[in-house]
Amino acid sequence: MDAVKFSRYQDEIDGAAQDAAKGAGRAKGNLEDQLRVANELLRGLQILGISDEAEALEQDLTGILNAFSKSILQSERGIATAEEARREQALNTLVAFLMSFASRSGVRDRLNIFTTNYDRLIEAGAELAGLHLLDRFLGNLTPIFRSSRLDLDMHYNPPGIRGEPRYLEGVARFTKLHGSVDWVQTGSDIRRVGLPFGAESVQPYLEAPGLESASAHELMIYPNAAKDRETSDYPYVELFRDLAAAICRPNSTLVTYGYSFGDEHINRVIRDMLTIPSTHLVVISFNDPLDRIMKTYEELGRPPQISLMIGPALADLQKLTENFLPKAAIDKTTFRMSELLKQRWHTAPPVQKAEGDGSKDDLGIEDLP
Repeated sequence: MDAVKFSRYQDEIDGAAQDAAKGAGRAKGNLEDQLRVANELLRGLQILGISDEAEALEQDLTGILNAFSKSILQSERGIATAEEARREQALNTLVAFLMSFASRSGVRDRLNIFTTNYDRLIEAGAELAGLHLLDRFLGNLTPIFRSSRLDLDMHYNPPGIRGEPRYLEGVARFTKLHGSVDWVQTGSDIRRVGLPFGAESVQPYLEAPGLESASAHELMIYPNAAKDRETSDYPYVELFRDLAAAICRPNSTLVTYGYSFGDEHINRVIRDMLTIPSTHLVVISFNDPLDRIMKTYEELGRPPQISLMIGPALADLQKLTENFLPKAAIDKTTFRMSELLKQRWHTAPPVQKAEGDGSKDDLGIEDLP
């Protein structure tokens, strides 16, 4: 969504947003910069007791967030109502992309998926793929966000075996760093409402019992933080801690897709991750129009730990899943056959035949047709 208009303080908000963008290395301010500045200005007006100006600005923010949420849902609706063949092809490609990373044996570390998008496209793809997503929300009807970080997981008991639970395959940890269109603050809690994929508006789903006081201004869309919290930027500060805990560890690999390195919070965590010599960063991007990727690559100064895949020939999602990413299947029979062939090859090397001896009995395995 492009920059928005306010009924008052437009020049002041735009100027401060532009300064914030330059400080982050971006050419111009965006909607998130405007929202951040407007929220800070709103808090200042409330502190000064200028209630009329504060109420007008709050109404502007509510209207802007409502329009923004509708634009997010409109993008979802465009996918949900697309022509069937195109929709199936797009969703199948998304499923293949997700399962290329999530298809791993249960004994390995769980895949961690982080996104800055507000829509639910990844959730839709995971649902189609049968991928279980673990996040910080607890509950079924209106799940509540939990600040405590528990390493919950999924296990199962094999048939006929008791007391030996095994890790379930197809499980990933999921974090939406910038919030989501279906997160809303209700009182002192943050809840996820039952908003259908591609709904026309979020407002009807905020009128359920227990959510009467909620409006678009309470949507948890970054940088719209929760109110009346001692911890600033709640819940985003908790989500960024999850990011740091997941990637700032030995032998971790971070794959970014479509990330332009315009968020300094994320860049700082990536910079810390690369101080561990065994970590690696893979950057996949369709293009780099603002040259931020290459600039960050040079600033990090760790070429051996960074792999770049930039350009439509590499980053097109369909080409990427078909030609470059591993297939999603976990074929244990194929793995076992490969191991057996490798063992037999090394344990029984071919016999060197004497020069000029063409007898069939002396042929090695490499001479077989």
